[in-house]
Amino acid sequence: MGSGGTMKRMQVLFSGMVQGVGFRYTVCRIAKSFSVTGFVRNLGSGEVEVVAEGSEQELVGFLDGIQGSSLGAHITRTTLRWATATDEYEQFGILF
Repeated sequence: MGSGGTMKRMQVLFSGMVQGVGFRYTVCRIAKSFSVTGFVRNLGSGEVEVVAEGSEQELVGFLDGIQGSSLGAHITRTTLRWATATDEYEQFGILF
């Protein structure tokens, strides 16, 4: 997947009215505009988790795309963690 830069892993937990509003499907649609791999899934806590890997620039753009979309109105809190990419994902998709 590399474009020559250091690959990173971003884990984001979104809180608010984020389940039952098409959040996962919209995140997948947004992901197609960026060079990222990983997944989005609902958590039992009512949060939505996004784990994505790519260059920092692509990941920041992806996160901005999520927060700047129609989903932004549903998000009350965003918790973000950075780590080193594990390169375990081939594409971006929804985990059920």
